[in-house]
Amino acid sequence: MKNDWRTDRIGSALRGENPSVLRRLEAGFAVIGDVQFLPGYSVLLTDEPAVQRLSDLPRARRSAFLADMERLAEAVERACRRSDPSFRRVNLEILGNTDGFLHAHIWPRYAWEPAELVGMPVWLYPLERWSDERFALGPHHDALREEIGAELDRLAQLGPDAD
Repeated sequence: MKNDWRTDRIGSALRGENPSVLRRLEAGFAVIGDVQFLPGYSVLLTDEPAVQRLSDLPRARRSAFLADMERLAEAVERACRRSDPSFRRVNLEILGNTDGFLHAHIWPRYAWEPAELVGMPVWLYPLERWSDERFALGPHHDALREEIGAELDRLAQLGPDAD
């Protein structure tokens, strides 16, 4: 089946079979989101499938995961700022209410969002946005996907102490 990787996102990433992977990071995988109603939406997946919570990791791995989350967030911010002048900020969330594995959401936010939603959590967007094929990840997202990946590479070259 074409989308088997969706039922085992981490395992498929570890096997090199998850097509949404942007880059392998120190403590996980940077992936582009399945839905793109907010272009650039990305997720950081842990690279340890059994880990459910940040507190399940030893302190050094927690720090690495959080550093990866920050790096992905900055990459999304840089890429989205260049691609859309209406870019405002990124929201970072570690929730775990639906998927039982550790992951972090990186949501770009834009000035063109509906007024009643622009200052609210993304989860309040209508269900149609989450399932509408117009917003499904596809080839028309390749340029932004490449930009985020290139930013991840640039940030890796700068090192942890660069500003």
